Amino acid sequence: MTTVTEDVSLEGLRDALGLLKDREQVAARLLESSAKHSFDPDKELDWDAPVEEGKWFWPPELVSLYDTPMWKRMSEEQRLDLARHEAASLASLGIWFEIILMQLLVRHIYDKSVTSAHVRYALTEIADECRHSMMFARMIQKGGAPTYPVTRLNHNLARVLKTVSTTPGSFACTLLGEEILDWMQRLTFPDERVQTLVRGVTRIHVVEEARHVRYAREELRRQMVTAPRWERELTRLSCGEAARVFSIAFVNPEVYTNVGLDRREAVAQVKASGHRREVMQAGAKRLTDFLDDIGVMRGVGRRLWRSSGLLA
Repeated sequence: MTTVTEDVSLEGLRDALGLLKDREQVAARLLESSAKHSFDPDKELDWDAPVEEGKWFWPPELVSLYDTPMWKRMSEEQRLDLARHEAASLASLGIWFEIILMQLLVRHIYDKSVTSAHVRYALTEIADECRHSMMFARMIQKGGAPTYPVTRLNHNLARVLKTVSTTPGSFACTLLGEEILDWMQRLTFPDERVQTLVRGVTRIHVVEEARHVRYAREELRRQMVTAPRWERELTRLSCGEAARVFSIAFVNPEVYTNVGLDRREAVAQVKASGHRREVMQAGAKRLTDFLDDIGVMRGVGRRLWRSSGLLA
């Protein structure tokens, strides 16, 4: 991951959103928030409580097949089961993504001052992500569904990304993985139809992820102003390709097979679903507006975002 030297002056430096904030001041505020609002999921959540009969593992409106012809033919029991498997699929995707993010953060701070607040916060975020990954894994086990790894192709594409990603590209992809899931989880944790444990997991993730999003947004803004032109262009392209891959990997099609549905028909109905398209675009809108404002959504990259279905 390329870096910007620490002595770059930010005085008067701005983008379309205004003046850039001092990196150390941003990190200091995030460290203060982390000290006040961090959680230990092992102690915070009641992992011994039984699974609640008749409650969802994911809000029905966020289940991929919701409001499709196939959904309307499914029994309530089958709908609940699909939600349980999709929650496990999303948690599996989240773990995969957070492992990638931790490695990108380590690369980002490798050449930076170890005593800076910026590096201290990155290490704090890595600790958060470790707890999140363990929390998601435990939630999958509690729900009784299998894990749903991404395809071997996407697994190995991510291996390449971790090796060659530039700093702005890394933070753009970080936001892609964080903000759409965050939007869904903000709808999940207050929803009393959802399992109490799942609501607790999503509440912890939302609170702590808000800091991660702030850190990534501020750094991406800085990088899009200070990085060389070739790096900005590569970021636009890699971010668009990541959006395309992310949209495909969002729900593992194996979930349909595991609840007794015709996999091919289910995938086709999800692709044709106007409701699903609206959900995914609504989840991505805050991010796509931000990326548009700071100059990421241009050229081929923008076309890739459109092909992903995440951009209207």
